[in-house]
Amino acid sequence: MNPTPDQVTQVLNAAAAGDAQASEAILPLVYDELRALAQQRLAREPAGQTLQPTALVHEAYLRLSGEREVRWEGRGHFFAAAAEAMRRIMIERARKYASHKHGGAGQRRPLDEDWLGPVSFEDAAGQLLDLDEALTRLGQHDVRKAQIVMHRFFAGLSIEQTAEAMDLSPATVKSEWRFARAWLHSELTADDRR
Repeated sequence: MNPTPDQVTQVLNAAAAGDAQASEAILPLVYDELRALAQQRLAREPAGQTLQPTALVHEAYLRLSGEREVRWEGRGHFFAAAAEAMRRIMIERARKYASHKHGGAGQRRPLDEDWLGPVSFEDAAGQLLDLDEALTRLGQHDVRKAQIVMHRFFAGLSIEQTAEAMDLSPATVKSEWRFARAWLHSELTADDRR
């Protein structure tokens, strides 16, 4: 079943209004899309990482459903929250692998052109933490650009999917994505020189 964006929004609105049946219907409506996004994101991870798309989706959904006071303002708000949940999960895993206990005292490597290209998972964990710190700094300057990065990088959304989720034009997303990548690259290479 491929629900339309309007159907998803209607169910999210009903769940926000307190409809228990709607709350239970959310995951089946968005599961395939969330799993595809998780699969796209994890496919870019280097060899050695063990997180599976299904586990990432379930963990993200558990975190989202545990936030009882959240009122979903539509499909875009839900997918933005899902992207943030996936980001947190991946950052927590990266911190675990980058800790001294797991041999994380190695040298830093700069992010390559592909952001997390052909490197070991342990190296990638450190790079992901660097990216997270830079993304936090970007969010302090421009929240919308940071959200675009979360949608594109952490949730694996396309330009069009990000535009739909954020209620922006694809041209705006493309422009701001280009700016955010350049800004993050500058920040990350500046970190490497420090």
